[in-house]
Amino acid sequence: MAKKKNKYRLQALLIVKERHKKATEFELARALKHLAEQKEKLKKLEEEKKEIVRKKKQAREEMGQHVIRGETRIYDSSLHLNYLEKLQDDLEAKEKEIEKQKERILEAEEAVKKARRNYIDASKDLQTFEKHKELWQKKMLKELSMKEEKELAEIGNVIHQLNQRRGA
Repeated sequence: MAKKKNKYRLQALLIVKERHKKATEFELARALKHLAEQKEKLKKLEEEKKEIVRKKKQAREEMGQHVIRGETRIYDSSLHLNYLEKLQDDLEAKEKEIEKQKERILEAEEAVKKARRNYIDASKDLQTFEKHKELWQKKMLKELSMKEEKELAEIGNVIHQLNQRRGA
């Protein structure tokens, strides 16, 4: 008698759930990487801002030194003031850029939260199906065991009957 192997009827769905979990895991990793890149960009912008502030402070000190020593001319003062204005404009532009970057970081953090939530949901969903398959396998093993016990009991009865006929 050929034994029919039972196949898990939800195997295709289980495979889909596994793939979905892997995809959400990839998305989470990508979102985390993007967030790290955005934070690094903010750090770089803040360093650039510090450099502009340093240049501005240095230019003021140099201008002050020239004034104290009496080495300034109107043309030089005008150039210096224009340079300071340019640095101030650069500073304001950098501050706006930093604010925009902070907004990008907030968006990236939201994307990470969403990706993490999706990953957790996909993991739980997969666990549910894996648990279902495990319980199904236990049920199949129990049914197989009961079937084998029944067949062994029948064989035992047949042997017992044969032994009684021979002895009779």
